[in-house]
Amino acid sequence: MFDPNDIRHDFPILNVKVNGKPLIYFDNAATSQKPKQVIEAIENFYFLKNANVGRSIHTLAEEATELYFQSRKKVADFINATPEEVVFSSGTTESLNAIANVVAEKFLNPKDIVVTSILEHHSNLLPWVKVCKEKSCALKVVNANKNWTINIEKLEALLKEGAKVVSLTHVSNVLGTINPIKEVSKLVHSYDAILVVDAAQSVPHMPVDVKDLDCDFMAFGAHKMLGPMGTGVLYLKKRYADLIEPWNLGGGMIKSVKLLNEVPELSCCKVTYEDTPIRFEAGTPNVEGAVGLSAAIDYLSKLGMNSVLFHERQLVKYLLENLKGNSFEVYGPKDENSITGIVSFNLKGIHAHDVAYLLDKLAGIAVRSGHHCAQPLVNILGTVATVRASFYIYNTIEEINAFIEALKEVEKMLK
Repeated sequence: MFDPNDIRHDFPILNVKVNGKPLIYFDNAATSQKPKQVIEAIENFYFLKNANVGRSIHTLAEEATELYFQSRKKVADFINATPEEVVFSSGTTESLNAIANVVAEKFLNPKDIVVTSILEHHSNLLPWVKVCKEKSCALKVVNANKNWTINIEKLEALLKEGAKVVSLTHVSNVLGTINPIKEVSKLVHSYDAILVVDAAQSVPHMPVDVKDLDCDFMAFGAHKMLGPMGTGVLYLKKRYADLIEPWNLGGGMIKSVKLLNEVPELSCCKVTYEDTPIRFEAGTPNVEGAVGLSAAIDYLSKLGMNSVLFHERQLVKYLLENLKGNSFEVYGPKDENSITGIVSFNLKGIHAHDVAYLLDKLAGIAVRSGHHCAQPLVNILGTVATVRASFYIYNTIEEINAFIEALKEVEKMLK
């Protein structure tokens, strides 16, 4: 285990005062803060190694390329993949859009069924809405069970109907509930369907092993796991990578381009793409983002992902014990062992935005309010918005005590 008070020294922003109060940052499901080790890694790249990768043979370019490929290896090791299965992107959203488009192009036909769930972030719903409309496929949204995870029986019923693709969140960004992806994977593959996993809220908070989960595609982003914004990962199982055509075309992702006719303006081209994963990374990549993500993985690996999850659950347990009473409506499971570090709730009779606004102005506490880019889920919870407190490695029991006291003050002001 680690002491959050020790590692808080690595996070400069935690020394900032907000509205005259020490910052209490409980919006980690939206983005995490960055330790100085990550910031320095990015700074050192620009100070000492900055060059484009994979294009030149001068020393800086070779050093930058080595850093970039080391970062890919670090990511692969972190999720137990091979480097050939790791594609860098701009974030989870881009990865999920790319997956939806390439899966639809290669594997879907009119009248096929795609399955997702009520638990999804819009980034794992809207791309499938789009491609199903374009391919004349049916998109089926499965409800959750009483534990707020995917309803396995309803999922299997759709697989029996011939569903070709199942795309699910690993961890709900509203409720923190953990879908049984390993169980889902066995079921999905028993019907020869494809499994896509949105791991934006799982990879930063718990051990994730793609071989153990046996998913076909997975997406997550760096910025929720101590890394920089604008950097993401698309994992694709090697057998699928070899079947898919690149979705972006341009420099750096080809072995050769040859004109077939002597007159260029009338010619056609013969194009040979690079091997996976380079064929999927056209243009100048976000090298500094990959370097920052690598440093973030080093930081989390030193702490241990089991310890990260345990710490978050201890905070959730403490908060849930203090949110009991007639004033609070807490959504989702009340057992900290079934969720990660996310708690969604409302002060009864008070809009979530009002609560969040006053927490910030009165106490310097940052929480998220709204539908959390998961509007269908929040609506079936019986509300239009919730207050979401989400924790990470640097949050403490003392901060939760301050949070509870601030909520009491907000309630006095607004009731």
